Amino acid sequence: MMKKFAIWCLLAASFAGTAWAQGPDVPSGIPRLDHVFVIMMENHGYSQVVNNLNEPYLNSLIAGRKVNLATNYFAVGHPSLTNYLEIVGGSNFGVRSDNSPDWGNRACSPNIVAGTVNADGPYAGYPGPPAGVTLDTSSVICPISGVGKDADTPAVDNWNEIYPPSNFLFLADLDGVKSVPAARTVGKSIADQLTQAGLSWKSYQESLPLGGAYGVNNSNGTVSNLTDFTNLPGLSSFTALYAVKHNPFAYFQSVQQGYPRNNSVANIVGFDGTDGLYADLATGNVPSLAFIAPNQCNDQHGKGGESAYCAGDPGSDGLLAGLNPGLIQQGDVSIQRLVESIENSPVWNQGHNAIVIVWDENDYSGITNPLPAGTLYPPQNQNRVVLTVETNSTGSHGKQSSTYYNSFSLLRSLEAGFGLSCLNHACDKGVAVMSDLFVFRGGWGNNQ
Repeated sequence: MMKKFAIWCLLAASFAGTAWAQGPDVPSGIPRLDHVFVIMMENHGYSQVVNNLNEPYLNSLIAGRKVNLATNYFAVGHPSLTNYLEIVGGSNFGVRSDNSPDWGNRACSPNIVAGTVNADGPYAGYPGPPAGVTLDTSSVICPISGVGKDADTPAVDNWNEIYPPSNFLFLADLDGVKSVPAARTVGKSIADQLTQAGLSWKSYQESLPLGGAYGVNNSNGTVSNLTDFTNLPGLSSFTALYAVKHNPFAYFQSVQQGYPRNNSVANIVGFDGTDGLYADLATGNVPSLAFIAPNQCNDQHGKGGESAYCAGDPGSDGLLAGLNPGLIQQGDVSIQRLVESIENSPVWNQGHNAIVIVWDENDYSGITNPLPAGTLYPPQNQNRVVLTVETNSTGSHGKQSSTYYNSFSLLRSLEAGFGLSCLNHACDKGVAVMSDLFVFRGGWGNNQ
């Protein structure tokens, strides 16, 4: 019996070493980072944010040269969840939908292992997926783990993230020309890497219930999809301010299972409460990576049927005219509240720290008729979004970089700053580290 147990342990250790080993490439070009605060905003293109009069605070940071700005940064595909997964894991993991996790299911096969694509389409009467794509039609996402292949990101989407009958049928996943072929993928995220390296992470999710994140797909901060409404007549309808699709770490098997212990759903907390964002900032007890997602009224996503400051944009043409100015202003005030809270935290002046503000994708503006293959889409229809970086050093702000970056570049830059190997598409040729944005010159923190 002991011999069999020993053999099992050796096999388990061998598998763990294979499945969880980091790649050989540790990116360079960024000084060691102590703390990074990533603030995630929603569904607006570059030209809808920069110079928008209803976004005064963010534009004051740019005009006042307080932040560095990427002028050529692209999201990779759609929808929201896909982009969030790519930022924290360097892959879509076969997920091209906003579906919720299949919480705790150990019997299902992850998309990368099964070779399937969990998608929102196809739509009746419209083209289906291209040859070779096997659809996973489940309404939930199997916990991400294992090794396999992710989903191809084509230059133009004409079957999944389109919403017929709408004003567009062709959607640029990047700029209408660039694409990302499917590739070997390991089912892990930067959370796993940080934990393995002895560093820490937290996902701060506004309007998450105080009771915890496990099994919660949507919530208004008080009630959630787990609430028993038997004794709450008339209260079962609530606005989904928190949405799990904006909380990518919840989709990984390692986090759902809590192995190791400090890499679990306990790391997913709200903005309020004794272990929430504002409490952590007040004490300076913050993780290496703070992933910050305002709720859907405050991140510029918007929710239908809500007030003028939360209602979604009336149009999706990629232009200013289609925006809800109240929603833009609401998001801008939320950014200001978060940035000022971070800067007032005692941790901000200790070591090398950075604040990244980034939008996940554009507003789904597409076109009705196809363009010839290899043709750039009009600027307002490209998936170019805003990314800014502020560091806590002197003399390192005001840079505007025209270097091509994408979601994988952001992950590769975080990995470079934390001394981690690149993960999945963050290892791809041409994925650059944002060394001209994460700049530390002169003094910083207590070293000034």
